[in-house]
Amino acid sequence: MKDHQKTIIAAALIAIGIIILGCCIQKGLDSIANKDHQVNVKGLAEKEVKADKVTWPIVSKQLGNDLPELYADIATKQAKIKAFLKRNGISDKEILINAPLVTDLNAQDYASSQSNLYRYNVTSIITVTSRQVDRVRSIIARQGEMLKEGVAIVDGGYSNPVVYEYTAFKKLKPLMMKEAIENAEQTAAQFAENSQSKINKIIHADQGQFTIEDRDATTPYIKKVRVVTSVTYSLKD
Repeated sequence: MKDHQKTIIAAALIAIGIIILGCCIQKGLDSIANKDHQVNVKGLAEKEVKADKVTWPIVSKQLGNDLPELYADIATKQAKIKAFLKRNGISDKEILINAPLVTDLNAQDYASSQSNLYRYNVTSIITVTSRQVDRVRSIIARQGEMLKEGVAIVDGGYSNPVVYEYTAFKKLKPLMMKEAIENAEQTAAQFAENSQSKINKIIHADQGQFTIEDRDATTPYIKKVRVVTSVTYSLKD
């Protein structure tokens, strides 16, 4: 009798195992079928925007041998530059006057006291940080007017470039994501049409990869905002 019960239990366990195995196989087949009815596409959205912030380092230099006299000359130049900026609509809070940087040319390893006509090179940097991008661009275009006052503004080069930024990105992000997903949907719909099916619904979509860069080298105040997102759609016959 006990052997008979053991046989029944063993048979029941085998039956349950077969049922479970069948369900797993079915789910696997359904999963494979579902994957065959999915499409993953990229969505793209691009927009050109004007920079809404500018940082302009105004660089001037003074050479000489008398350090106190050089400091006085630099202070005079800084006052003239600040007055020029304020006359053209730049406020005090947008202007930062940095401490002069003094380079002793005779103290450099490769220099000799006989080869330098001047001992000191004093660099002054006044930084303008403003949301008035168009106004600042206009002032930059007219900086040569300072020559009439004896002030020569030099190129900041790689260490002190004019920098334009677009800071209102968060406001633009939802709209651009919507446009990128719409672009992805168009691509998915074309794929579905070619495969004689239809798109059903979004299974997965990432947050998108955003980049902001200059439109080109000559117009750094125009930015190109770009987003690429990956979207997976289910398809139906």
